[in-house]
Amino acid sequence: MSESSFRRGLHAYAVAVAVATGCLLFIGALVTSTGSGLAVPDWPLSFGQVFPRMTGGVLFEHGHRLAASTVGVLTVVLAIWLARAEPRRWVRRLGIAALFAVVAQGALGGLTVLLKLPVAVSVAHAGVAEIFFCLTVTIALVTSRGWLERAAGAGGADAGVPSLATLGAVTVGVAYLQILVGALMRHSGAGLAIPDFPLSFGRLVPPLASPLVLYAYAHRVGALAVSVCVLWTAGRILRRHAGDPGLVRPALVLVALLAFQIFLGAAIVWTHKAVMPTTTHVVSGASILVTSLVIALRSRRHLAAVAARPAAPVASPTSA
Repeated sequence: MSESSFRRGLHAYAVAVAVATGCLLFIGALVTSTGSGLAVPDWPLSFGQVFPRMTGGVLFEHGHRLAASTVGVLTVVLAIWLARAEPRRWVRRLGIAALFAVVAQGALGGLTVLLKLPVAVSVAHAGVAEIFFCLTVTIALVTSRGWLERAAGAGGADAGVPSLATLGAVTVGVAYLQILVGALMRHSGAGLAIPDFPLSFGRLVPPLASPLVLYAYAHRVGALAVSVCVLWTAGRILRRHAGDPGLVRPALVLVALLAFQIFLGAAIVWTHKAVMPTTTHVVSGASILVTSLVIALRSRRHLAAVAARPAAPVASPTSA
């Protein structure tokens, strides 16, 4: 089986799993935004039933469980399909990793209910969800025709320091840490610990006497760090790789997502944590993470293609 052959059905299915995972993140965020985390007090059943009456918070919480179960089944199929049809061992291992992640995520979801929403478990649940999302997006990317047939981009080698691949990886790491801080703030009830925006209690640095204020302010500082990384990465791409649409397109999307995310963060404060901006803020943050991941992976692929390109022959001084 050719390692570089494109399998349309497998790629389309991997994309569908990644999209379903994004939808699951939205539904999960909706559970927290609506305060429905303990609307169903037992697990794995709901009030001892498979299909309880879907009213009030039960609609959100049990709907989340049904969506998670669906994504779990889709992931099992994806892992099996990769094991049978994918010749690259590391891609097959991604499928296994995604399967383990979705199982771990389900277990953490159960613990959050059985232990009555402890902050540490809730944050871990959010963190594993983002890792699982990254895995499904990576599988969709590396099974695509563009990944399999990608040649070196028109922009040539990346001579910047740090390299674009390193810069992309740093952006992914900073975005993930910011998501964890956001989850800590969200699940500890610190979302409105700082009641104004863009200032904090009318100051650049608020009094940090309360842990909740500290969490909220750390999230704002993290947003600044993510902004620096995103703009640095996008600027590098637009300056040095303008001829490579595989990098330019996600870079533009990343900048747009950053602007949207900042607006949503402000809207959460201004609307006193209205459900839709709060929920969309979570999904937008996850979108920044996976878009940064796409850039990091493609830039590494780009550099590998440049390195593999045959060197141009050196003209002999006697030839002419």
